[in-house]
Amino acid sequence: MKQLDTWHSQVNEEVIEPDRAIIDPHHHLWRVGTPYELDDLWADTASGHNIIGTVFIECGAEYRTDGPELLRPAGETEYVRLQAELSHQRQAIGKPPILGIVGHADLMLGDAVSEVLHEHKKVGGDLVRGIRHATAFYPDPPAVDRYSGRISELMMQNKFREGFSHLASAGLSFDAWLLHTQIRELIDLANAFPDTTIIFDHFGGPLGIGPYSGQQMHIFPQWKEDVRELSKCPNVFAKLGGLAMVINGWGWDERDIPPSSDEIVEKHRGYYLHSIDCFGPNRCMFESNFPVDKLSVSYLVLWNAFKKIASGFTEVEKEALFRGTAAKVYKL
Repeated sequence: MKQLDTWHSQVNEEVIEPDRAIIDPHHHLWRVGTPYELDDLWADTASGHNIIGTVFIECGAEYRTDGPELLRPAGETEYVRLQAELSHQRQAIGKPPILGIVGHADLMLGDAVSEVLHEHKKVGGDLVRGIRHATAFYPDPPAVDRYSGRISELMMQNKFREGFSHLASAGLSFDAWLLHTQIRELIDLANAFPDTTIIFDHFGGPLGIGPYSGQQMHIFPQWKEDVRELSKCPNVFAKLGGLAMVINGWGWDERDIPPSSDEIVEKHRGYYLHSIDCFGPNRCMFESNFPVDKLSVSYLVLWNAFKKIASGFTEVEKEALFRGTAAKVYKL
């Protein structure tokens, strides 16, 4: 990530509202490829915003390499639990503790997924808060890394729903990572399981690559309509972030100089304000999605953009957006 840090250093901004307490409810950690571990996360969280805690979200890393196939994702939870313990021991200003873990379980296992949920809790202890089984389906090229093997309409499959039915009784939430073409499927799922808390990740992944390249404004009206319909499901909460990913097609990652917070606000504000208008601040939480969004924007600049987007809200509403909703949803 050092090359990225050099690129980001070209844009210097003063931290807005540096004392505002923030829980970052969406980041990843991994050791493979270009590692992003606790010290790498802390290098970003130490950029000046008052991050008081974080939530790790599964990313398909550090799986077990032996033992039953269905239990291998628990290796990621084991790894993050150790990182979390270290974070609690070494926490300081700019070095927030990891307060929760969202692991992966293959919900297509149906009833057999209960064994996986039990294993996550066994190795992760009281840090385990939820499960994410990414359903994002890319029907057209370019295929995107680990998503290329997905099947369409996964959330509508009987076996998937059989597995999904075990989450509420296990006290676990569901993080939904999908694409804008699948929001209607999530609405159907949320209505079918009103007792399961669902977190709507990354605005539902409005695509800007492949056949959707340069089509952001064309798909925006339908996206707005689908999000408003989704917000009528009281068990769904919205994560506000992840819009600077390469797949969103804004091209930030291709620039010689990274974007400023004003540029991020100019292009992305409409998604944020519409989501908050639909769900309300008490059902919305800002998220970094680091280090994935780091390919486009620095941690300091991203949270400055969030604070500018939220500038018109009351203090109570800001508290919900930056800390309260995340703490409530993930029981932190």
